[in-house]
Amino acid sequence: MYNSMSRINSVLLPMIALFFWVFSSSVTADVSYDDKAFIIDGHRKILISGSIHYPRSTPEMWPDLIQKAKDGGLDVIQTYVFWNGHEPSPGQYYFEGRYDLVRFIKVVQQAGLYVHLRIGPYVCAEWNFGGFPVWLKYVPGIAFRTDNEPFKAAMEKFTAKIVNMMKSENLFEPQGGPIIMSQIENEYGPIEWEIHAPGKAYAKWAAEMAVGLGTGVPWIMCKQDDAPDQIIDTCNGFYCEGFRPHKASNPKMWTEAWTGWYTRFGGPAPNRPVEDLAFSVARFIQNNGSFVNYYMYHGGTNFGRTATGRFVATTYDYDAPIDEYGLLREPKWGHLRDLHRAIKLCEPALVSTYPTVSWPGNNLEVHVFKSKSACAAFLANYDTKSSATVTFGNKQYDLPPWSVSILPDCKTEVFNTARISSQSSKTKMEPLSTTALDWQSYNEETVSADDSDTLATNGLWEQVNVTRDASDYLWYLTDVNIQPDEGFLGNGQSPVLTVMSAGHALHVFINGQLSGTVYGGLENPKLTFSDNVKLRAGINKISLLSVAVGLPNVGLHFETWNAGVLGPVTLKGLNEGTRDLTNQKWSYKVGLEGEALGLHTISGSSSVEWVEGSSLAQKQPMTWYKTTLNAPEGNDPLALDMNGMGKGLIWLNGESVGRHWPGYIAKGNCNGCYYAGTFTENKCQSNCGEPSQRWYHIPRSWLKPSGNLLVVFEEWGGDPNAISLVRRRTESVCADIYEGQPSLKNLRMAASGRRDKLQSKAHLWCPPGQKISDIKFASYGLPQGTCGNFREGSCNAHKSYDALKRNCIGHQSCSVSVVPKVFGGDPCPNSAKKLSVEAICS
Repeated sequence: MYNSMSRINSVLLPMIALFFWVFSSSVTADVSYDDKAFIIDGHRKILISGSIHYPRSTPEMWPDLIQKAKDGGLDVIQTYVFWNGHEPSPGQYYFEGRYDLVRFIKVVQQAGLYVHLRIGPYVCAEWNFGGFPVWLKYVPGIAFRTDNEPFKAAMEKFTAKIVNMMKSENLFEPQGGPIIMSQIENEYGPIEWEIHAPGKAYAKWAAEMAVGLGTGVPWIMCKQDDAPDQIIDTCNGFYCEGFRPHKASNPKMWTEAWTGWYTRFGGPAPNRPVEDLAFSVARFIQNNGSFVNYYMYHGGTNFGRTATGRFVATTYDYDAPIDEYGLLREPKWGHLRDLHRAIKLCEPALVSTYPTVSWPGNNLEVHVFKSKSACAAFLANYDTKSSATVTFGNKQYDLPPWSVSILPDCKTEVFNTARISSQSSKTKMEPLSTTALDWQSYNEETVSADDSDTLATNGLWEQVNVTRDASDYLWYLTDVNIQPDEGFLGNGQSPVLTVMSAGHALHVFINGQLSGTVYGGLENPKLTFSDNVKLRAGINKISLLSVAVGLPNVGLHFETWNAGVLGPVTLKGLNEGTRDLTNQKWSYKVGLEGEALGLHTISGSSSVEWVEGSSLAQKQPMTWYKTTLNAPEGNDPLALDMNGMGKGLIWLNGESVGRHWPGYIAKGNCNGCYYAGTFTENKCQSNCGEPSQRWYHIPRSWLKPSGNLLVVFEEWGGDPNAISLVRRRTESVCADIYEGQPSLKNLRMAASGRRDKLQSKAHLWCPPGQKISDIKFASYGLPQGTCGNFREGSCNAHKSYDALKRNCIGHQSCSVSVVPKVFGGDPCPNSAKKLSVEAICS
């Protein structure tokens, strides 16, 4: 009996294994495309995507961010792969913590979303050195991003490393994973145009190399008009409706629809109105677009020293639909969610036919997608000032300036890009305690050429060649011998020291005393220090502390870029005239004493003697500060208010928060904002005359319940007692709804023949843990203003507050119909009325 069963098992088990192998193979998905849609496992799709970069948030934040992206109507999460984070030294790889790429992708997969993996491995991204590891610059014979064998060898090795890692985890879509497409290179077209033949050869090689890795999913190249046939070329920018792929059979893809812009130290905060963003996306879709990715959907934070050397701030908020702290930015998130729902209702028509286009008037355009089973229409008004009425079918449709209305059934308008029906919100940074933190200080010693741990040579060395970007700081040290008979010693006229630097900031010390500080600007990081300096007879110690603020991330010839004091360095006003110090003996020291001692760590901070109380250093340059703090209760996002400080670095429990620079005041044009008209990064700016960045994100997961070590290094001099821990909270929520304003529910009601029942509703909700505690403003009629600044107009219903107070106070969410009877009657018949309301969350 036993032997008989064994023989049966020996036959059956392999057959069963074969059956399961065939079955598992048959359910794997396939990714293909045509000129109208992506086809995933046989389903034709218009894909809505959003960029979330895993190192710019924490693993603990990822599930919430991705769920909010899904709730916002996204199909895809897009991310770069950050080479310098993953291979900090040749062959030494790091995929942990914020750089745990596999974990991030699996969180996306668990949420039921797809992934677009932009391997690059050049990323740009306002990221230090464009994502390249600094060691790559010192590979013999290397030339970046061109037909250069050392560069191609390194690039191919890392790209293959990432692809093989994804394969080993079964993360590509044909394996049952979420990755449906990848990118090789990044915005290379402008570089190729400048270098011509070597660039074209390199692009062809990169494409063939990527396809040869056998991922089973499409590869793209953005901003690459001549991408090889096996690659999809795509568009990046504020607007891409006019883009056409170089190959007619390719889908029309927009890999970066810029939701805002990045903040730079010295610059204001950029803001892109959601009406314009939605308008640009609707125009792209009506022009046969198949894929839209918001860059950024969540921008996050440039923790540590990851921000690029173009004075990019530690915040990478980007005015994205999910803000730096992980909170919804309303109405941007909600208005885009409604846009995505409208597009998805149109999807059956969009993926099956081409539009017919008509022009019913000046600046008016109608796109109709009509197949045997579906019909969708997009009605556009391109005028920047005047509304328009469009007759379509048997109805008239009113279009605000610079807007597109979407009709998923070619009859019922469910969405207009310029009419916001989702709620708005106001956030605030709320101090957590009135008790000041208990600070201690330690003074950083000024280095001189006599120090034993310096390296000496003749002439000036480029900064990164010495530091290898291990620190922002490099000391340039030399001696100047002044003879007793120098004329300036007797006449009171000090000589002028001139130092020319490639950037980004410079502190000049003479005999251990700070003589002056200079720093570069937004458009030109280079700087010149030129000022009178106090010298004495004999040997004078010149100590120049050169400070980098990241390495550049765009342009040609990464291998040739320079930073630091490159000279000339001269001393003018001596008996001999001008003395050139450039080529004399200079000594160098990388980094600060506090960095070498590890003062930002618990063990390192105990290695020196700190002072406190009345001896605490205040408004002194080159000072370290430390304190301990307890984690506040709750789950609100946290930040440090650094408004009393100048420039430096921040650490929490040994984790680098990033560079602080509240002393750099924003300059720009902050003269209001009108949504209509072509947007640029210099339009709709805010925060002029204030610090470019005042608050610095502290991830909750970095905190212990108590005894958290906070360390700040201050270059300029500041008052640490002004530093405070704050939480980011929603202060109030608003609705601003016109009577009869289209909504997505209207389509379902219209389809069921209930057109007489169509009505608008104002929906309000506070974040989890908060409830509506008061109605700050309510007006049904002709109110004016925006959220936080509403005011009554010439027409106002006297019972505007009643229904809102009754339905909303004490609840996390509520809704009120926008019809006259709710507010005690029609306050102004024959007028287009609306309801404006602001509710307090607490």
